[in-house]
Amino acid sequence: MYKINIVLHEPEIPQNTGNIARTCAATGASLHIIKPMGFEIDDRKLKRAGLDYWDKLDINYYESYGDFLEKRPEAKGNTFFFSTKAPQTYVDVKEYPDNVFIMFGKETKGLPEDILFDNKEHCVRLPMRDTIRSLNLSNSVAIAVYEILRRHGFEGLLGEGKLTTRDW
Repeated sequence: MYKINIVLHEPEIPQNTGNIARTCAATGASLHIIKPMGFEIDDRKLKRAGLDYWDKLDINYYESYGDFLEKRPEAKGNTFFFSTKAPQTYVDVKEYPDNVFIMFGKETKGLPEDILFDNKEHCVRLPMRDTIRSLNLSNSVAIAVYEILRRHGFEGLLGEGKLTTRDW
């Protein structure tokens, strides 16, 4: 079975991280956070955005990008770097690996350009109008996660909803 790993490189806004944590809980993705963060992990805005899903998370913390690479050697070659500066779109990727890592940068600056340059073949972007700086971080993560899930047929996820007062 495939596995999605969401990597946040130095996130700054607690509400975005909380929303991403909720996406992880809903999809079974793991969350990896590379420090420093622009908030404390006990920030009430972070907890509120993630609601009551914190016990359903697989969350990992790293002191730096180097620490992440050292502790997650399986990420080498399996990481896709989402950036507005990327030369190709996320749909151009022929296949996302079974244990995929998708990395996103801080809200104000994105991923460091040296990381992007060193991983050019795995840098992807979400298409948008040229007059817009970027999409919201939590929205970008959700788009990426659900594209990977779609390619895997939404395996392991509930495929139909139920009405509360009657049957379909």
